This record gives sequence, structure tokens and C-alpha cells, in this order.
Amino acid sequence: MRQLILDVMPESAPSLDNFVVGGNGEALTGLAAWLSAGNRESSLFFCGDVGVGKTHLLLACSARYSDGAADPDLDGLGAAIEAPLAEGVFAVDHVDALSAHGQIVLFNAFNRLRAADGRLLTAASAPPLQLTLREDLRTRLGSGLIYRLNSLTDDEKMDALTGHARARGLRLPSEVLAYLLARAPRDMRSLTALLSALDRYSLEHKRPITLPLLREVLHIPLGV
Repeated sequence: MRQLILDVMPESAPSLDNFVVGGNGEALTGLAAWLSAGNRESSLFFCGDVGVGKTHLLLACSARYSDGAADPDLDGLGAAIEAPLAEGVFAVDHVDALSAHGQIVLFNAFNRLRAADGRLLTAASAPPLQLTLREDLRTRLGSGLIYRLNSLTDDEKMDALTGHARARGLRLPSEVLAYLLARAPRDMRSLTALLSALDRYSLEHKRPITLPLLREVLHIPLGV
């Protein structure tokens, strides 16, 4: 199932329009205001559990994106910050995965961006003051706007998947939706990727989407 998800991702680039809001309306409104031309706040921080959409929002902002998990030293960000800097938005994901050197790079970037009217968008699993980071960086990140993203409820996920299916001209039986939520990865990116795989498999085999078809796509034997 993991390989199947990787094969069909990404179907579309992350955007603010295709973010499933659920109970995160305040955070999305705050992000839109922060990105507006009149905003004077230099820092915004998202926190929340895995799968709530932090990375989606960072990628949706047309920012110069760095991933602390993939580049804990932030070599890419360091090079960009050393270049002549105009106004712009930088995004650093997985701040809690940064190395000691990466934390210094982010601290320097924060100060330089604020002085140059740039903006820094960051994300981690917990609020800044709960992270194991150098104190001056925790203080800087904690001084800006902070929004916690909440997981979607099962009903919100069902509504979102039904909407995605409707946009494709598909009808998803209720038992298929329930089985997806029970057996598949529960983040929306994985669920929508599986919906894409279901659509493709259904068209290739000229069969409607049913629970047996879903089991075939997930490679789960009948009776399990």
C-alpha cells in the first residue's frame, strides 16, 4: 500500500484552495492575512501532529522552502540568506529536526529577514517554547504568530473525500468510505492519493468502485 501511495502522489501541487480546512479556519485566515501586502508581522509558526497539513500549507505559499528533516544543517537556506535579500517569504519545515548548525542558520535567517522586511514561515510538532532548541531561537520563533493545526474529524474526512469523488464524477458507497478510514493511512494526502488510485483502477478494469475493488487496490485478501 505504501508503494501504491508513492506511485500516485502528488496528484496536484499543494495550494490554499485544495487544503481541507475542517476546524482550522482561523489558522487559514491568519495565514492569508499574514501573506497580504499590508502585513507587518515577520514570523508565523504552525504546530500540530503528523498529517494535519503543516507541510501542505508551507508548500502552498510560494515560499522558498527548506525541510529541516531532509536538510538539518539548512545548507540551502544559509546560501539563500547570504545572497542579497529583497522582500520574500522563506519556509522552514520540521524545525524540531534541525541540527545545532541548522538552528544557528535559522536564528540568523530570522534576524536578517526581519530587518529586511522579509517573512519566515516555520512548522514543527509542538509550539516553539516546547521544542528542544537553543533558547534564543525558541524565543524568536515564539515572538511571532503561532497557530496549532487540528486533525480532521472522521466526518470531515468523509465529507472531503466525497467532495473529491464528486469532482471526479465518482460515487463512493458508504462502506467504501468507512473501510478507507479504517484501513488506510488517515492523513488527507494519503486518502486522496488512494482515491486517485481507486479511480484509475476502476477505469482500467471497467468496474464500479465497490468494497471488493477497494480490497484489490489495497491488496487485502477477502475476509480480512
